Amino acid sequence: MLKFIILGIIQGLTEFLPVSSSGHLAVLQRLFNMHGEEVAISVVLHFGTLLAVIIFFFKDILSLLRNIRMVYYVLIVTVITGVIGVGGKKFFETLFTNPKAIAFAWIFTAIVLFLTKKFMGAQRKVLNPKDALILGFAQGFAIVPGISRSGITISTLLFRKLDRETAFKFSFIASLPVIMGAALLEAKEIGFAFQGKPLSLVVGFLSSLIAGLFALWLLQWVIKKAKFYYFGFYCLIAAILTLLFVK
Repeated sequence: MLKFIILGIIQGLTEFLPVSSSGHLAVLQRLFNMHGEEVAISVVLHFGTLLAVIIFFFKDILSLLRNIRMVYYVLIVTVITGVIGVGGKKFFETLFTNPKAIAFAWIFTAIVLFLTKKFMGAQRKVLNPKDALILGFAQGFAIVPGISRSGITISTLLFRKLDRETAFKFSFIASLPVIMGAALLEAKEIGFAFQGKPLSLVVGFLSSLIAGLFALWLLQWVIKKAKFYYFGFYCLIAAILTLLFVK
């Protein structure tokens, strides 16, 4: 039971903080000897963080649904990410069992985060089709464990000179269809992995939901303070520890 609480908290925090939830879950599941359950457990915990996004951005989501242009941009992001995710599904899954690859992906994330320091003063608030196109590829690339989805997508929008608040909100709202689609695609694995463990499933889900809400609040605060790049130091430490201690 305790390990599912830990995994739920780690998922909730790392799904939204730019430090890669998939990388953390892959490493922790390896340490907990949960082989064969990696994908299914990730799916259940992702449902918790999915609900966290809906709750946190509820008003923004309603506003977006009334804006056809923004819905179109989310669709562009979703289609591109979906093609990359489905096309590279087997390859991405093999990386979950490769700690060294995860460590190097963390290093890449750290470099990207450090580069955002010079883009925190951008003022553009209106997205365009090119923003959505590039974001779709960035989000697809972030399927690699160790590469933070929020880190890469928010950074991408900052590099595109969008202001911090717009980058923060659109990054997460655009992730909703992808998170939901990925979870539904792997939903068949849940019954097998949690057969006889219904309470563990619920505890993991609730842990990821609560931790996710806290992480979103924290990340919003950090971005407002223009300290987003600080998370790069964490990613470097995570990479070093993984290379040294996880086999």
